Amino acid sequence: MLTLYGEAVESRLLLGTALYPSPAIMADAVRASRCGIVTVSLRREAGAGGAGQQFWSFIRDLGLRILPNTAGCHSVKEAVTTAKMAREVFGTPWIKLEVINDAETLAPDVFGLVEAARILTGEGFQVFPYCTEDLGVAARLIEAGCEVLMPWGAPIGSARGLNNVYGLRSLRAHFPDVPLIVDAGLGLPSHAAAAMELGFDAVLLNTAVAKAGDPVAMADAFARAIEAGRIGFTAGPMEPRDMAAPSTPVLGKAFLE
Repeated sequence: MLTLYGEAVESRLLLGTALYPSPAIMADAVRASRCGIVTVSLRREAGAGGAGQQFWSFIRDLGLRILPNTAGCHSVKEAVTTAKMAREVFGTPWIKLEVINDAETLAPDVFGLVEAARILTGEGFQVFPYCTEDLGVAARLIEAGCEVLMPWGAPIGSARGLNNVYGLRSLRAHFPDVPLIVDAGLGLPSHAAAAMELGFDAVLLNTAVAKAGDPVAMADAFARAIEAGRIGFTAGPMEPRDMAAPSTPVLGKAFLE
């Protein structure tokens, strides 16, 4: 079972709650995903005209663990302030920390991320940093107090899958005891299965499900893929090889003259 900051989590799928056609479809997709954690943006929850309160009632009725995020924050100050507000609103020390550097790629500002993580962990937060697969950045985030890392697969919402398999594999090998959650850029259930087959502990999704033609069916498909990928990893897959190897023994084979 997956353990995050001392909390046991049965499902290895975390699901975002933005961009769905309606709150009802979002709720149905969350149920279909069998996830145990949903991510929520403070900006969405606090929407104008009472929409945020209605959305929050949908989330509360799902009875799942909430992981608030600092989506859309472009500075350390903004991210830290948003995290503090989220802790008051949602009543949890968990925070998915995003400090965005570039508006086109939505790539993390890794320098600001480390600084914000250090500030927040010092104030009692349990930080889930949205980061790159860079080993140096990962080490500094761990030094800053992060016990979980969330490297991107590809830019947010791009549906490109795992852009840097070598980098992700290296990250897994260098930090074997740190929970690693692939966050962002996945578009197909096969992408999620591939992440789990690399040994990652979980996957966080949003756009791939919310923007699917049938979000409920896609949520179910991702749940199945993640389960299959995890089982495949723990089963001990064979190593790839360059040359063919016969699957049928040649011992006892008839030879014709």
